[in-house]
Amino acid sequence: MAKSETKTETARRIRTTSPASRGRLRPAPRTASAKAETPYHHGALREALLQAAERVLEREGLAGLTLRAVAREAGVSHAAPTHHFGDLTGLVSELAAIGFRQFNAAMVSACDAATTPLERMLARPKAYVAYAQAHPGMYGLMFRTERLDHSRPSLHEAAEASFAGLANAIGAMRQEQISGDALTLDQGAAIARAWSMVHGFTTLLLDGRLKDILERLPKGTTAEQLLQAMLTSTVTPKPPGC
Repeated sequence: MAKSETKTETARRIRTTSPASRGRLRPAPRTASAKAETPYHHGALREALLQAAERVLEREGLAGLTLRAVAREAGVSHAAPTHHFGDLTGLVSELAAIGFRQFNAAMVSACDAATTPLERMLARPKAYVAYAQAHPGMYGLMFRTERLDHSRPSLHEAAEASFAGLANAIGAMRQEQISGDALTLDQGAAIARAWSMVHGFTTLLLDGRLKDILERLPKGTTAEQLLQAMLTSTVTPKPPGC
């Protein structure tokens, strides 16, 4: 008899429990639209945001690089980039600093691998062009002065290191010590000439403006070979009237 009463009481409790109250006993299911955010340690989040920004930049260009796009790419809240970088200028400036560090490292590595005087002379400009071809978005950002805050220490330091590398390379070719802080007119002209040639070549190459020249050259001639010919040729001025 006691056993029968126990079963009856249990059944009654089950029947009298409303569907709504039973639902409260279970956790609410996640909606299909809910996106799980990736948990990051505070320091790792900043790095993750910069990596996400680089991916967005290379995929969508500078026009597509927004704080929201970076947050979405990293899988974090829209407020995260603002918390770490302040605004878009802060973010792109820190990203450009990374670009300059990568850029400088690529040229140092190329120079270290060179074994002959000619290879050493060509190593830096070739690495310059190769980096731009591999990272066109980052390269373009690095020289968009109007979008960057050069007062940020990381960007200022990385950009100065890049200029120092160029000045040292020109100094080595001229067999003299060049100080980046104070240049003679002749030294400044040598640096500007070398930079103008390589940067101009790179810009024309990325914009597809050298295609016409390359198509007119012997079959199989590469942009790198064209650059090398430019850097090693001696221009002899012709007499007036020729």
